[in-house]
Amino acid sequence: MSFTIAKQGDVSIVAIDGQLIVSNRQELKQKMLDELEGGARKILVDFSQTGYIDSSGLGVLVSLSKKIREQGGALRLAGLNEDLRTLFELTKLDTLFQISDTRAQALASF
Repeated sequence: MSFTIAKQGDVSIVAIDGQLIVSNRQELKQKMLDELEGGARKILVDFSQTGYIDSSGLGVLVSLSKKIREQGGALRLAGLNEDLRTLFELTKLDTLFQISDTRAQALASF
């Protein structure tokens, strides 16, 4: 599992490769908080290379979403596979997050 962060204009793109689970959620949280502290206000999490998210991974996304909004920012999600999309729908988190099919669609939504 790895995270990469890239910039496209004023958007920070966090790509998650592998699984977002209890053992690595703190690493994701810290990387995104570092981006926020560095002035990023538009953050896109790309899940196109992510196969699985557990409940702790969902929890960290919810807490990060709140923190980003409190600082006047916006968080977008993109590239969820069918299973992950279903997970977000079942947990009603699709109503909390703006979810796009592709990275390009998410970037255009800012």
